[in-house]
Parts: sequence; structure tokens; C-alpha cells
Amino acid sequence: MPRCRHRSSRSPSVRRSRSRDRFKHIESERSNRRRASPSSRHRRHRRRSSSAPRYRRRRSSTPDSRRRGGSTERRRRSCSRQPQRERRRRRSSHCTSVQDDENGHLVYRAGDVLRDRYRIVGFLGEGTFGKVVHVKDLANGGRSRALKIIKNVEKYREAAQLEINVLEKLAEKDPYGKQMCVHLWDCFNYHGHTCLAFEILGKSVFDFLKENNYHPYPIEHVLHMGYQLCHAVKFLHDNRLTHTDLKPENILFVNSDYDVVADARHKKESRMLRCPDIRLIDFGSATFDHEHHSKVVSTRHYRAPEVILELGWAQPCDVWSIGCILFELHLGYTLFQTHDNREHLAMMERVVGPLPTGMVHSTKTRYYPGGRLDWSDRSSAGRYVRDNCRPLRNYLSRSDDDNHRRLFDVIEAMLVHEPSERLTAARALRHPAFDRVRAAASGSA
Repeated sequence: MPRCRHRSSRSPSVRRSRSRDRFKHIESERSNRRRASPSSRHRRHRRRSSSAPRYRRRRSSTPDSRRRGGSTERRRRSCSRQPQRERRRRRSSHCTSVQDDENGHLVYRAGDVLRDRYRIVGFLGEGTFGKVVHVKDLANGGRSRALKIIKNVEKYREAAQLEINVLEKLAEKDPYGKQMCVHLWDCFNYHGHTCLAFEILGKSVFDFLKENNYHPYPIEHVLHMGYQLCHAVKFLHDNRLTHTDLKPENILFVNSDYDVVADARHKKESRMLRCPDIRLIDFGSATFDHEHHSKVVSTRHYRAPEVILELGWAQPCDVWSIGCILFELHLGYTLFQTHDNREHLAMMERVVGPLPTGMVHSTKTRYYPGGRLDWSDRSSAGRYVRDNCRPLRNYLSRSDDDNHRRLFDVIEAMLVHEPSERLTAARALRHPAFDRVRAAASGSA
């Protein structure tokens, strides 16, 4: 017969009292055991430390005198618990204040001083190469300079170094900057950014034209700028150098101050430059005769036909660009407004005439199958060329005077398809169109 379990006859208060006594006895034994065996405490501490982070193991081996360091040690422990990424970010921000944006541009603020010499005053311009800022040269009495800050990108640094080499060689030939080319005053590296210091100039010829609602320059200013541009390009060509990127954006006024005048012909107000003196800039693509010649050079609208046909190029491609620039300054719009090679060649033939047979047969491009340009005048592009381009002399109006006609004589001589028959920069300077400018220049000299 199974044994029955009877309820205890003791009262609940007695049972609770004995339970408390038994637990007290167990706790007392545990306490005595810990005091009697101190090594067990260290064993438990080592087991707990083995699974802890590394910095805890280092702290456990620290002498007691250092562990009792108080608030300083506690602050050190709390800092060590910060996320690793947060600590790395704070270290980088304290180590240096130089930062780049996602495109490689230097992040700067007005008042920043570069190289303990150039204090940034404001922004001047931006391009694919980087940015140009207005700075004060603290080493030269706070004189204003234009500082070209190249992107922190390898290919742009290499291009900047090539430009520096060209500018230094030109400075040896023209130490006083009298050849209408921009003068390099200083260059240095600033945390991966190549920096070039130039004399501060005015707006570009293109920017002034754009801000003046593409109102054409006066004929006197066009001839003045054309003469100085030919002078600068002749200086390059005499030193066996081709600029390869002549365009209105790379021609800057020395001072672009102007007056607002009434234009009777167009019945509206326009801006009139006070001084049309210019300087040629951007020698990053300039190439010496002995250096490698890239297949394609020049900005599209100012590109010579031999470049499009891949027949090789030299100094005459610069003269073609000058002819396109003079046309644009005189009439206020681009002569060859296109982005396609075939269309560009069709425009050239429409404005200047058919390309020479020798150039057509020498090209390895596919634009002239069977000796004729692969082009249809009945297509939409063909109608555009027919409607928007006309022979060069047809751009002259009956009211134009001798100055305009002489200017078109120069442009026509520059826009000759065959490079060997094209007008050179040296001969352009002696053209009758520049007689007055040449006389004024020789008189001021």
C-alpha cells in the first residue's frame, strides 16, 4: 500500500523561520569559502575576463595603484567604449582641416590661408580642371592674384604639370609678360591640389559677349583683339608651340570694366568696353613640335578640317581657330554651330568651298566615299546647313565700311582648307586690316 504524504503539522510561521535560518547558514558557508580561497576569486575573474573585449584584459593587468586612478581612469574607459567609426571620424577631423568634395574640388571658405601666403577672398570661376579663386598675396603686400586650384585627381594633376612646364618655358622667353600670354607667378602643391598663381584678369571674351546679350563687339575692338591674339599666337609658334585650344573662353580681358551706351543701330543699350586689351590663357593642351600630337585637338566649333580628317596638325590649326573667333566677335554668334563631323564638313564646304582633292583622298576617315562628302542636302540636317550657313562673303552687309571688308579679308585668308596655304600668324600681323592697331602699338612702345 503506497505511503501517504501528510501535511506538516507545523504552522506556516515556523516553516518560514526555519527556511530563513537555513538560507542564512548557506550564505555564511559561501562567504567563509570565498575568504578561505582567494585564488578562486582570481580564477573566476580570469574566466570572466577571457570572454570580455581586449581592452578589459589590458585593464585587468593594470596595477591596483593605477586602477584606483579615480575619475581620469573612468573617463578613459568611457572613451574606449565609443564606436570605432566615431573615433576614427573625430581623429580625422582633428588631424587636418583640409577636405575635398566628391568631385575632388578643394573645400574652402573665404578667409582661408593657403601655404601661409594666399588668403582666399572670393570665387572667380570653375572648370573641369578645378576652380579659380581670388586671393591676396600676403608675401607681396596683399596684391590680388588669381589662384587656379586643380582637382585632387591624378589626371588633372598631370595635365597641370604639363601646363606649368609650358608656362615656365614661356616665362624664360618673356620674363616681363609683354607677349599677351598670361604670366605664371607661382605654383605649389597643397594637400594633393596643384595650385597656380596668375595675375588677376577680367572676364573672358565669351562671358562678356554672353552678358551683353551676344551684342557684337565694335569693329575697332575686334581688330584690336584680333591683332593682340595674333601677336600672342605668333609668340607661341616662334617657340615651336601650338596652343590647340583657342576659343573665346580662353581669351581674357585685362580689365573688363565697361560703360553702358545707347546703340542706335539696334535701338537698345549695350555695354562698351573701356579697354579691349586681352591675355591668352589655358596652356594645358599646348604641344611642342617634338612632343606627341593627339589625334583630336581643339574645341569642336573652332576645329580645323585637317583635324577632323585626321591628317595630322601643326601651327596652322591655331590660325583656323583665330578666323572662327574673329567671325564670332564681329557678328555675335558661332560660325560652325554643330556637334557632328559630317555636318561640320558640310558647313565648311558651304561657307568656304569644297575641300581640296588631295585632302579628300589622303584621309582614312569614311566621310568622303568615292571622293564626295557623304551628305544629303534633302535631309533635315542638310536643310539646316543650307538655311543657316552661306558663303563667307555673304555675311557682309552693304553698309559695312572698309574696316569690315578688311576684317573679312583676314578671316577668309585664315579659313583656307589647305594648311600650307593658310595665312600664318606672322603674316596676319602685317595685314592692312591691322594698320591702325599696329601703328598705335608701335607708338605706345
